[in-house]
Amino acid sequence: MKKWILFLSLSIAFISIKANAQTMSVDDEITLIQAEFGKDKKMLVDAYMDLPESVAQGFWTVYQEYEDARKELSRERMKIINDYLNEFESIGEAEADDLAKRTIKNDQKLANLHARYYKKFKKVSSALDAAKFLQVDTYIHNTIRNLMQQELPFIGEEI
Repeated sequence: MKKWILFLSLSIAFISIKANAQTMSVDDEITLIQAEFGKDKKMLVDAYMDLPESVAQGFWTVYQEYEDARKELSRERMKIINDYLNEFESIGEAEADDLAKRTIKNDQKLANLHARYYKKFKKVSSALDAAKFLQVDTYIHNTIRNLMQQELPFIGEEI
């Protein structure tokens, strides 16, 4: 049940943000997406984590630090996607190589961020809570990536 509520919430948020962002600059779109998504994500994480008061304050302090760092990676990711969409119809060898390398680097940075913050979450709560957070965070981001991937054309695909 929680899984479907989470998926539905993310889908609705993604669709409404996408609809509102049609006439904005890329940076404005990213700022809007991150502001709206940040509120919804924190509510989802809070409901899933169900933290005892004894660790909640420390957890949310680390969470905010994590989100600040993750937002930068998310901003990079959205710019890569925007560049892909802008170059899609005429993508060549050099552009494909650049986009692929930037995507791989972005994925590696996110994995490093997870590793770094797993330790911090574990320190202020427990290994179980830290693992739960990584699980829900990964689920949320994979769901969003899946929704976005469904909207993106494949290289060489006619649109």
